[in-house]
Amino acid sequence: MSGKPITCVVGLGNPGPKYEDTRHNVGFWLVDRLARRYGAVLRGENKFGGEVARIRTGVGECWLLKPMTYMNNSGRAVSALARFYRVSVEQMLVAHDDLDLAPGVIRLKKGGGHGGHNGLRDIASAMHSKEFVRARIGIGHPGHRDAVTDYVLSRPYKAEQEVIERGLDEIERHWEAIQAGDLAKAMQEIHTLT
Repeated sequence: MSGKPITCVVGLGNPGPKYEDTRHNVGFWLVDRLARRYGAVLRGENKFGGEVARIRTGVGECWLLKPMTYMNNSGRAVSALARFYRVSVEQMLVAHDDLDLAPGVIRLKKGGGHGGHNGLRDIASAMHSKEFVRARIGIGHPGHRDAVTDYVLSRPYKAEQEVIERGLDEIERHWEAIQAGDLAKAMQEIHTLT
């Protein structure tokens, strides 16, 4: 499953200190890690409604974006950056929390539905396509759908936090294979560990 190189990584989350350490913000955590790893600084950009940085790796340049529009309006920031920098939807990776995966389990896939995730739903609508790559970051499920909102907007327990961080370590470690579009290779390496 080798595709086009990734030229933009979108981390999903909600802005502000209140949400910073919550399960719903694991997409932000990944973008922050990539920025640190490659020595980039995320800066607020009003025209994109988000924090933006550009990293340079062995594969090439890649934009990082943390929409500051709140989760349900993520598509506005994503489509603004994509239009401005001419990023095609197939060259975009969206990192997000996933209730259907156990904490720390990572799955990479291209295209698909939104699985009830409002951030994904809004991006697919704004980009008129679902064909972006997803980094699904497992956060576990509270057990009942009525508990989901409180669950995603609260902090993971210490043990969950540790396994989520280990999952993010794996994405970081295999980032250049992912960025190169070699998802099959990256998935083989990452998925054998989870």
